[in-house]
Amino acid sequence: MLLGAGELGKEFVIAAKRLDNYVVAVDRYANAPAMQVADASEVISMLSADDLEYVVGKHQPKFIIPEIEAIRTEKLLEFEQRGITVIPTASATNYTMNRDRIRDLASQKLGIRTAKYDYAVTLKELIRVSDEIGFPNVIKPVMSSSGKGQSVVTHKSEVEKAWNYAIANSRGDSQKVIVEEFINFDIEITLLTVKQWKAPTIFCAPIGHRQERGDYQESWQPVEIPEQMLLSAQEIAKQITDALGGAGIFGVEFFITKEEVIFSELSPRPHDTGMVTLISQNLNEFELHLRAILGLPIPNIEQLGPAASAVILATQSLDSCAYTGVAEALLTKDVDIRLFGKPNAHPYRRMGVALAKGTHIQQAREKATRAAAQVGVLSALSIEQLF
Repeated sequence: MLLGAGELGKEFVIAAKRLDNYVVAVDRYANAPAMQVADASEVISMLSADDLEYVVGKHQPKFIIPEIEAIRTEKLLEFEQRGITVIPTASATNYTMNRDRIRDLASQKLGIRTAKYDYAVTLKELIRVSDEIGFPNVIKPVMSSSGKGQSVVTHKSEVEKAWNYAIANSRGDSQKVIVEEFINFDIEITLLTVKQWKAPTIFCAPIGHRQERGDYQESWQPVEIPEQMLLSAQEIAKQITDALGGAGIFGVEFFITKEEVIFSELSPRPHDTGMVTLISQNLNEFELHLRAILGLPIPNIEQLGPAASAVILATQSLDSCAYTGVAEALLTKDVDIRLFGKPNAHPYRRMGVALAKGTHIQQAREKATRAAAQVGVLSALSIEQLF
């Protein structure tokens, strides 16, 4: 049972169906991307303990796999006690669904280097904490999806606007924000970390990525960082995932500066920046997640050369969606397009991704970015009128 049926869930379901698993996709709205390829689907509020109880009782899943943050995680602990396997574990999901818990685990319990940070639950408290951290800083909800609600604040006068934006984009019922020291990093990476039940933890080649509005816009693999820094990142990722336990893929994010590796965040599931692995690896992140969950062998992870992804964004609100420019984008060698099948759109909503390979990273990035820009998102009705 997949809790959260977005684009990452859709690719996971495709991987699961290729090995003949029965999958139930659950989300808060009908016809979500993963529902379109799953065996069964349910529309509920995943913040409702009663709704979760109903769908789990109805379908009796062997595995529950959270894909989003807005879940009543306490209920997952109950399901685990009944013998259902929660991925990676119920307690790990409870930790990582909130930025405060995973940050405190890394910094305070494991002694891992992070950006300086603090929390606030009121605007007055946020103003005080921001002063203490200093400017610029980064303000974001402790619970949100895909970086939504994040602001870089350069002056005290901007704090109230950042507070309002963070609270408006907070997932679940949290009214808590985190304030972080702004790190002047050289590059931000995702280290996809595969934790297995009875085999060693293994890693994908590091993925570089670029964000806007706190959300991923493009990613590329591999990214060149000094070997000692890569080993340090792998050591930190293993330390955190060992503390969390369970099995599956973790997207562990780091800031890389000229001098050090700084832990940023962690997702206990396939990562949006990891969509580049749909073209860059012999086994993509979704296939790796599935194999780790089922205890299947992963003999090797082969990186296939310079590759990149770039998101396809909506620019307007639409009740139904269709696409132009796909054929033009696919004219370029080693370019692929994945459209997610979301039933509606709003500005900046991620509707698909362009994937590209190149002879070097810059070429792959340029090809992916150009292909993404060629694809337009329009009303399905307006497309029909053209014919």
